[in-house]
Parts: sequence; structure tokens; C-alpha cells
Amino acid sequence: MSDDPLGDVFNIEDKFYQEGYKQGLEDGIKAGRVEGRSFGLQKGFEKFLESGRLAGKAVVWANRIPSSTANQPGPTSGEGKSAESKGVCTLPPLASNARLDKNIKMVYALVEPDTLSTENTDEAVQDFDDRLKRAQGKAKVVERMLG
Repeated sequence: MSDDPLGDVFNIEDKFYQEGYKQGLEDGIKAGRVEGRSFGLQKGFEKFLESGRLAGKAVVWANRIPSSTANQPGPTSGEGKSAESKGVCTLPPLASNARLDKNIKMVYALVEPDTLSTENTDEAVQDFDDRLKRAQGKAKVVERMLG
């Protein structure tokens, strides 16, 4: 007889190894996709959170820039008293500085939410990362100018 009755017993370890390898590979592919997607969503959220934080700072700084309307007469005495009684808090205006104004506008232009792409392409992601890094640099310049 050419078939060994114990041949299957001798090869059982190799058979189980191959089965386990196939199952592990299939499970790994599935888990890798899920893990990769959740990691990508987490990193994307962190980037957009930082972008939103910088956009918020830029809006606050831009609203503190003295404008030409600041030289107009203030509110009448009745309006001023009502604002004081309500406890309105305002930040003091920034010193007039053309370089500061330019940098604040540049920070906002770089992280303006309407102009940022949410596409998941290499080019869009690189553009977003580049704009975010440039905005972070400009924000540091503005923060140092403000003291």
C-alpha cells in the first residue's frame, strides 16, 4: 500500500499551521483596515482641531486691530451706561502695526475654514499640512509681537 495510514497524523501539525496562518492573515487584513481608518480619523480630527484653534485666535486678533471707525464718536451717555451695567467685557485694542496686521490676516487666510480641502488625496493632505505649518509659524510671530 502506497498510502501510509499514519501520514495524516504526521502532517497534522503542518495542516493546522497553514489553517491558522490563513485565518490570521484574513483577520489581520480586516483589523488593519478598521485600525487604519480609526487612526486616520483621529489624526484628521487633531489637524482640523489645530486649524480651528488658529482660526479662532486669528479672528480674535483681527477684531482687536484698531480700525478707522475707532476715531468716530463713542456711544451716547445713555448707551454707555447700559453697556456698563450689563458688564460687557472687551479686550483692549492692539497697537497699530502694519506688520502685525499683515501677519494676523495671513494666519486667517491660511486656516480659513471655507478654503481648506477635506478631500482624502495625497495632494490635498500635503496642501493642508503645509498651510497648517505655515499658519503655526505666523501665529508664533504674532504671539511674539504681542508679547
